[in-house]
Amino acid sequence: MAINVDTVYKTVLLILNKEQRGYMTPPEFNRIGTQVQLDIFEQYFEDLNQQLRVPQANVDYSDRQESLDEKISIFKTSGNASFNPTGTPSLFWSLPTTDIYQTEIVYNLLTPLTANQAYFYKIGNVKYQNTAVDTYPTNIQRLQPSEFVDIQKSDLTAPSKNYPVYLYENNRLFISPSTITGTPVTEKVTVDFLRKPKNIQWAFSPGVGGSYVFNSQAGGGSVNFELSSTEQVSVITRILLYAGIVIRDPQIVQVAAQQIQQQEQNQKQ
Repeated sequence: MAINVDTVYKTVLLILNKEQRGYMTPPEFNRIGTQVQLDIFEQYFEDLNQQLRVPQANVDYSDRQESLDEKISIFKTSGNASFNPTGTPSLFWSLPTTDIYQTEIVYNLLTPLTANQAYFYKIGNVKYQNTAVDTYPTNIQRLQPSEFVDIQKSDLTAPSKNYPVYLYENNRLFISPSTITGTPVTEKVTVDFLRKPKNIQWAFSPGVGGSYVFNSQAGGGSVNFELSSTEQVSVITRILLYAGIVIRDPQIVQVAAQQIQQQEQNQKQ
């Protein structure tokens, strides 16, 4: 379940204004909120790597690996790759431009996002299936460049449609055997991947006296935090940390930093 962007913004303003410490405008909140969400999202993978090295509690709701995987699963998706018959120097498959949820996937991080767009993050399983003859898809094995070359030198190890392999470079899939070309149309290559969280947006309309009034339909629409609802306290605390820097209040920075440090210690104990 997502975190309501209006709830977070109003909570942040309440804390900042309690002692007249300052104010955060909606554009500032949108930029900081987006950065905070990305910080928390990317920390999941460092935490998961750490948890994979320690024993886990075999108790319902207490397995930290499963808990992290649940949080990451929000961003798991898939889509169909497309074949490029005129690829240079080799024929290749392009990664999906749209996922199964109709979100447009953007690969250039310098491209500003618009509504219903998200940045690509990491590739997962790649599968091949000719739906006309195959009941189930076949996983395509990912190889390193040297392995990709060597495996094709022997008839015994040469890839086939039953045991295909691929090389991943520059957001392109070089699949072997080369007879996998998307022809006929029943031949498909599906890519499982992770996308980054969408940019949050506290949408508003102008109010009386230069104030801002929340309007979920204004300016392309409001976009909630996509993180698990269990992250709400962490989101608010981290936004306050950035807010303290923006309004140059060292006390807010100190309190928020201490709270974040305590949260991280509790999660890793």
